[in-house]
Amino acid sequence: MNQIAQTSAPQAEPPYLRGLNPPQREAVLTTDGPVLIIAGAGTGKTAALTARLAHLIFTKKAWPSEILSVTFTNKAAREMRERVGRLVGDAVEGMPWLGTFHAIAAKMLRRHAELVGLQSNFTILDTDDQLRLLKQLILAADIDEKRFPTRSLAGLIDQWKNKGLVPADIDAGESERYANGRGGELYQQYQARLIALNACDFGDLLLHMLVILKTHRDVLAQYQQRFKYIMVDEYQDTNSSQYLWLRLLAQERKNIACVGDDDQSIYSWRGAQVENILKFERDFPGAKVIRLEQNYRSTPHILGAASGVIANNGGRLGKQLWTERDVGEKVKVIGVWDGPEEARRVGEEIDIVRRSGKSLDEVAILVRAQHQTREFEDRFIAIGMPYKIVGGFRFYERAEIRDALAYLRVVNQPADDLAFERIVNVPKRGLGDKAVARIHQLARATGTPLTTAAARILDTDELTGAAKKSLGRLVGDIARWRDMATSLPHAELARQLLDESGYTAMYQAEKSVEATGRLENLSELVRAMEEYDSLGAFLEHVSLVMDNEGGAQDPQVTIMTIHAAKGLEYDTVFLVGWEEGLFPSQRSLDEGGVKSLEEERRLAYVAITRARRLAVIIHAANRRIYGQWNSSIPSRFVAELPAEHIDTETTMSGGASLWQANWSDRADPFADVARGTGRGPGWQRASGTGSTFSTKPARVVESRSSAISLGNKGRDDLSLGQRVFHQKFGYGAIAEIEGNKLEIDFEQSGRKRVMDSFVTLTP
Repeated sequence: MNQIAQTSAPQAEPPYLRGLNPPQREAVLTTDGPVLIIAGAGTGKTAALTARLAHLIFTKKAWPSEILSVTFTNKAAREMRERVGRLVGDAVEGMPWLGTFHAIAAKMLRRHAELVGLQSNFTILDTDDQLRLLKQLILAADIDEKRFPTRSLAGLIDQWKNKGLVPADIDAGESERYANGRGGELYQQYQARLIALNACDFGDLLLHMLVILKTHRDVLAQYQQRFKYIMVDEYQDTNSSQYLWLRLLAQERKNIACVGDDDQSIYSWRGAQVENILKFERDFPGAKVIRLEQNYRSTPHILGAASGVIANNGGRLGKQLWTERDVGEKVKVIGVWDGPEEARRVGEEIDIVRRSGKSLDEVAILVRAQHQTREFEDRFIAIGMPYKIVGGFRFYERAEIRDALAYLRVVNQPADDLAFERIVNVPKRGLGDKAVARIHQLARATGTPLTTAAARILDTDELTGAAKKSLGRLVGDIARWRDMATSLPHAELARQLLDESGYTAMYQAEKSVEATGRLENLSELVRAMEEYDSLGAFLEHVSLVMDNEGGAQDPQVTIMTIHAAKGLEYDTVFLVGWEEGLFPSQRSLDEGGVKSLEEERRLAYVAITRARRLAVIIHAANRRIYGQWNSSIPSRFVAELPAEHIDTETTMSGGASLWQANWSDRADPFADVARGTGRGPGWQRASGTGSTFSTKPARVVESRSSAISLGNKGRDDLSLGQRVFHQKFGYGAIAEIEGNKLEIDFEQSGRKRVMDSFVTLTP
């Protein structure tokens, strides 16, 4: 490295080296041979990567056109180009090979398209076109699309392409994953159809180039000679196809520099393999490993907490983050009684931040799953707290929620034509545009709502047999649901309606991460309905929420998933729902065991390191899951937080110390996961599965096994059967007393669980 510095550095230090710390400088100046730059969260890896690129151009080690620089997003590519441009001027315009994996692969493929049977002007299909084509093949193969949804096949093919698998590579076991063994056959037909259309999908861009590089050595040699240097950002997020593509291109010169952090690999669900970065030194013997460990973002307490959690993962490359920043506040760990109290508490804490003069733009709430946002959205609307959802829609704006609400609106209001239009063919019932147009025509002619016109058209011959039968079933269902609405609780009506309409089954059959999230959102919608006295009252609430839009330029609290927060940072971050089963996700543990547990722990590390000044972790003792109250224990990640870096607060006696003991008393707290059950101690799954729910709250009992402490000592002036008044729920009689928590049979609202401090005695 010294020789490089002496021969390449000019007499005056170049601007791109100014302000870099020693490891960053080493990453910039170590140009030849394989280099792995392990860049921890907030350690200035973009500055180092940009300076390295500028150094290669500034010292004329390579022309801009001889450097392959790969990013994961177009935003990152633009930022890289802008930064390098400020350092080296117009030379950056000559960098045709700076971009995302897919953008660069597409450029290559257009030059060699004929080698895989395409023409250079091939079309890249979007998701809708891809699904349309696959559906044609499924129908032609006489496969029941309801049992084997098109999206399931699309997701499976995408997985195969991410692994670098062509149709010939699909064995019987893989093929069995769709339509009883027909997956491989349909994949082959799909690829052939794409070639005939002179088209490819997103996954083909890399897959086709992999095939070309493997089978045409002259093309591979051409690119190996062209690219004197290869640089890769976010290497921990590469999938198999990207990994193989890079390894082929780098094998000749081996001047490849990969920047990444194995502790931030959180995208396995879309094909990323953390193993790629872990085996870099094996792939490139003699590789130089440089660790960027000085953090410029967070306080020592935040870094200490994050490091304490991630240290429990095995097989890490290892690093120790440190900072010169002031020590700051310890990470707050707060235990609350239930989900609603969690939302109230976060609102109160944010209000303190706002009153201190700090901007709400510097406050974020990070959730593990999208359905968690609903409680916070409703609370913030109620207290006038401006917020925005990043990386997704507001809860009531999500497609599956709008669909469910449309069903409920049709039941509640027969004249709601817009709602009927939305659900008439969702899920698919064979009612095409022509059938719907005939219903519209009759409605206009008779001056009646669409639901009435739909019932009347059944007495005519306007529709064909299949369409008429489907419409008749829908009309009959709507009438029956309206009758049920007079006697059945509205939340139970919603559950039954979503089941009987086939809407729930539609997503259950899809078997994808997105479909699972949609089902969770539907469950949360039904849970939210239980808080309102009637269906009409709930729909009115939703209308008010949907109409509540703050000024786009006003400071707003950011709400998003942890996945969406990667790469972002905020002064204050609230990390909510840190309970076993929610975070780490029970579904992830059930499906992936120890491997998934370690990725969940990396998510925790990413979440904590988003905070600059203050991180607040909150867990609740009770959650309503699928309509049923369930006791929860704090996430195992809470127990892994080093005591010297946290301040613990709980409204429940015993608090975190009891939960810490519950984890530490186990000889092997992760044995359940290792055995494949994926469950931590004391975790109990909700008894409801699929779309079957129980609305009765489960009685929470203090016990060692569940690690739940019921709370502070209750009031001495309350007794069973006593009549009390609650400002929200009205008059009622005490049915159960558990510490400072009461279960009360209210005269108008039914049984509710409340804090004793919210009730007053009445005669």
